[in-house]
Amino acid sequence: MQNYNNFQKILHELCLGKKFIKKSLYEIEKIIFYRKNDWVKSSNHVFITGLPRSGTTALLNFIYLSDQFSSFLYEDMPFIMAPNIYSKIYKKKEIIRTERFHGDGILFDLNSPEAFDEVFFLTFNNEEIKKELVKFISLILKKNNKKRYLSKNNFNYKRISLLSTIFPNSTYLIPFRDPIKHSYSLLSQHLRFLKIQKENSFVLKYMNFLGHVEFGINHKSWNISKTNLKFSDINYWLDQWFIFYSDLFTKIHKVKNLYFICYEKLNDENYINKLKKKIELKSENNFNFKNSDNKISENIDTVILNRANELYKKLEIESRKLLI
Repeated sequence: MQNYNNFQKILHELCLGKKFIKKSLYEIEKIIFYRKNDWVKSSNHVFITGLPRSGTTALLNFIYLSDQFSSFLYEDMPFIMAPNIYSKIYKKKEIIRTERFHGDGILFDLNSPEAFDEVFFLTFNNEEIKKELVKFISLILKKNNKKRYLSKNNFNYKRISLLSTIFPNSTYLIPFRDPIKHSYSLLSQHLRFLKIQKENSFVLKYMNFLGHVEFGINHKSWNISKTNLKFSDINYWLDQWFIFYSDLFTKIHKVKNLYFICYEKLNDENYINKLKKKIELKSENNFNFKNSDNKISENIDTVILNRANELYKKLEIESRKLLI
């Protein structure tokens, strides 16, 4: 996005920033390509959600490599609301794999999956979502000729109940991570994107188009905190970690096929094999994953830390359900 020319920037603003155009593209897409398929609702799709920096992208890439799923790809931008139409007129370019903005070693190209379905959720209200989501996912499946949908959307945490009602046989994965390391990673990314967005204003626009307000100038808290902490304070991110996962922990028994995934165990072959079984993943690929060993020297609030660590222990116990 940093190297977009003026035409590309205008096109993105029209297709992603104007609700009327997004809805119009979607309606045209449906007229041309949508056909009702009852099996879409009953399929075992996979929805990955959680705080960013918890391993969501690593899980997305690993599962997508199985070639069993359809997901949004970078090549679909900016016609997220009309993927089939765009695929008919778009001539794919060869782009060298590049490290993403996060500077975390994860590479991407036009064939890489990414979290773009928030564009749909930003376009419609809840009643419209209930009516249109199955159709929307059907269109993505049609474009890639697949039977299962794979989503990574960090904001689907607030829609798990709705999604599980619409797709009762799907699987919901919520990765979590050691609270201190996770909070440090969140803070580091926030500071990184502050710098990037100040240097390039279109990056800020682009992230707003996609609903990516996790970091940077446009950061919005996931939950209201009782503390008065600044975004530049690691304790703010630690407090958000606790509130975020506390809320999800209370919902686990209400949702079928919901699993907490422990970030620290993603390099455990047995753990990954159990995950494959739970999501019916037919793949011989290995999960190449390395835990971060960053040294953290921030001043940590012991009260916030203690309650976060207690919750982490509960989440870790809950995550063992994957092994059953």
